[in-house]
Amino acid sequence: MRFGYWMPVFGGWLRNVPDEGMDASWEYSRKLAQDSERWGYSLSLIAELNLNDIKGVESPALDAWSTAAAIAAVTERLELMVAVRPNFHHPALFAKAAANIDRISNGRLALNVVSSWWADEARQYGLQFDQHDDRYARTSEWLSVVDGLWSQDRFTFNGQFYQTQEAICSPKPAHHPVIYAGGESEKAKAMIASQCDAYVMHGDPADAIAPKIADMAARREATGKPAMQYGMAAYAIVRDSEAEAKRELERITTVSELPAGYANFDQWLSGTQLERELKIQEYSVSNRGLRPNLVGTPEQLRERIEEYEAAGLHLLLLQMSPQAEEMERFATQVMRTV
Repeated sequence: MRFGYWMPVFGGWLRNVPDEGMDASWEYSRKLAQDSERWGYSLSLIAELNLNDIKGVESPALDAWSTAAAIAAVTERLELMVAVRPNFHHPALFAKAAANIDRISNGRLALNVVSSWWADEARQYGLQFDQHDDRYARTSEWLSVVDGLWSQDRFTFNGQFYQTQEAICSPKPAHHPVIYAGGESEKAKAMIASQCDAYVMHGDPADAIAPKIADMAARREATGKPAMQYGMAAYAIVRDSEAEAKRELERITTVSELPAGYANFDQWLSGTQLERELKIQEYSVSNRGLRPNLVGTPEQLRERIEEYEAAGLHLLLLQMSPQAEEMERFATQVMRTV
């Protein structure tokens, strides 16, 4: 299993805890990236949103790509999996800039291609926001243009969304960056199986992840391309006792004061008590991060990680809080003994 983590570009991951002791700043991100290499993490996912989805839209959010370029220059081994949304980046201009960042990192850049989901953000920035199937059609063209510029001396493309005429991208990347992507619709899975290298998923129990991996593996095999890699988001809490871990879980999932933008949360909390508890957890931590139940003692977490390995998972993309302290604890008590 490879262990990666989400760079805290939003100043944390907990919607119920206003101050997590990790501000959205270059200073914090730089130190965390450098420390994470020493602790043994192999990858950092740098999310791309111009508005802060975790702490509220008025709160700071670091720009993904300038942050990635800076981190590339001050680290040595960390794979930089940077999110990119095709409707926010023209593919030819993006290919040029990303190739340079890959050179700065000596071949450590990877892309997390996200077909945008936040319509209001796109409208605020005056950008196109496509309907669902059009988003994946745009992403497919976008990937074709980026790949063409990275692999051919001159590249011409005439599509529905993008056109290039004998475009040149030089220097090219030090290597062809790994393309990660996620999505659960038929359109998304078909595109990912044919054009990407790795499939990333929201958090779920191992018995729910296994059939998703099997489905994508079959789709990939049908394309005749090499096997894919599989990753999953998860929130981790490791403590010396299960009781301590559960107390921390209760702390982060207790809803006290809702931030701006969540005024309808009470209406959303309908259904049985179990359904309400699940919804609170989904609200508290993004990307279904608590569903994998990486909450407990080091021994319990190692057992659950082994279940994910058996299901075919290769990469865990972890969120923790406060991130630096918890990442060091997780590395010492879990990673070094898996």
